[in-house]
Amino acid sequence: MKYVSFSRADGSAGFGRLDGDTIYDLSASAADLKSAIAADSLSALKDGESLGLADVTLLPVIPNPTKVFCVGHNYETHRKETGRAPTDYPSIFVRFADSLSAHGQPIKMPKVSTDLDFEGELAVIIGKGGRYIAEQDALSHVAGYACFNDASVRDWQWHSRQFTPGKNFPTTGPFGPYMITPDEAGDLSEVMVTTRLNDTIVQQQPIGDMIFPIANIIAYISSFTPLQPGDVIASGTPGGVGAKRTPPLWMKPGDTIEVNIGPMGTLTNTIEAE
Repeated sequence: MKYVSFSRADGSAGFGRLDGDTIYDLSASAADLKSAIAADSLSALKDGESLGLADVTLLPVIPNPTKVFCVGHNYETHRKETGRAPTDYPSIFVRFADSLSAHGQPIKMPKVSTDLDFEGELAVIIGKGGRYIAEQDALSHVAGYACFNDASVRDWQWHSRQFTPGKNFPTTGPFGPYMITPDEAGDLSEVMVTTRLNDTIVQQQPIGDMIFPIANIIAYISSFTPLQPGDVIASGTPGGVGAKRTPPLWMKPGDTIEVNIGPMGTLTNTIEAE
C-alpha cells in the first residue's frame, strides 16, 4: 500500500491511500498518518472520499515526526569522497521537522549561501516504537519507506564540525511523494538510489551497498533514544555529491532535482531563490 499526506484546496490537512492518481481519504479515521501508524490501524481503515492527486497539495509523508535522524557517510563511495576515516558506528545527526518539505514543492536556496547540494536517500518510517530494539527484530518496527533529499547548505555545514546549521534550513528536506509499506516494497538490496539533476544522473547506487544496513541503524539509534511511531530515518547518500566534484556542482534557481528509488517512486523538486 502507498500512503500520502496532503493539504486540500481549503487548507485543511488530510491523509489517504494512494492508488494510481486517486487518493482515498482516510482522515475521518485518524488525526493524521502518524496517528494511524501509532494505532497500528492503517490496514484496517476504510476508504473514504476519493480525491484526484492533482486536486491536492502533497505534504511531507509524515508532516509532524517527533524525531528525524540522518545517517552520514553510509555508502563507501561517499565516505571515500569526503575523506572520512572508516568507523565501527554510524554517524548520526538530526533534522528539525520544520525543515521538511514535500514532493512538488520548491527547495529554497537561502539568501546567505549559494552552496546548495543534493543528497538522494532512502527514508525509513518507524511503525512500532521501542528502546533497545534488537537488530534481528528491527525491520518489524518499520511502517514503510519513502524517498528523501537531504539537501545541504555546505558552507553552513562546514562552519564547524557540527552539521546542524547546514542541514536545517527551511524546505531543504524534501520527503515523498508517498510512503510504501514493506510488503509492497519487497527486497530492497538491489533497488537503486538514483539522483538526477536536470535529467542528468549524479548519484546511483543500490541500497544493499550501505555500510550500516537499516536494521543496524534502527538498533543503534534506539539504544540512545526511544523510537516512536512516525519517526523518520534518512539512511545516507551515495557518492557523487556536488561538493566533492571538480568544480563543485551546486543546485541553483531554476534547476530540477529528482530522487528515484524503485517502488518508492520519484521525488521531484525545483530550486528557487529565497
